[in-house]
Amino acid sequence: MCLAVPGRVLEIEDRDDTRMARVDFGGVVKDVCLEYTPDMAVGDYAVVHVGFALQRLDEQSALDTLREFERMGELEAEFGDHWGRAATEAGLPRPEGTDSTPELMPQAVTEPPTTVQTERKVS
Repeated sequence: MCLAVPGRVLEIEDRDDTRMARVDFGGVVKDVCLEYTPDMAVGDYAVVHVGFALQRLDEQSALDTLREFERMGELEAEFGDHWGRAATEAGLPRPEGTDSTPELMPQAVTEPPTTVQTERKVS
């Protein structure tokens, strides 16, 4: 699913005559276009969809929305480690370099998933 996710504007710059920002989505930082929201400022929260800030959002609503998305597993689905999750679900070791305990929100408390190590017989 492709969500419109709230994020906090960390910095703003003009890039090739386009207003761009670095936006923090609870620990995942991405570049976002601010052309639809010209009054956005550093520290504001924006609702972002496919790399474009669509509107400003107050901090409490943004944090409530991020917590609800995390509870539903949507932040992991949107920003998470898809290769590692697929390996875990298949009962295989996670590929090297994948994160087994993604924390997409600083205040989130996550428990490491239990992974099952299986030996595969090669014939």
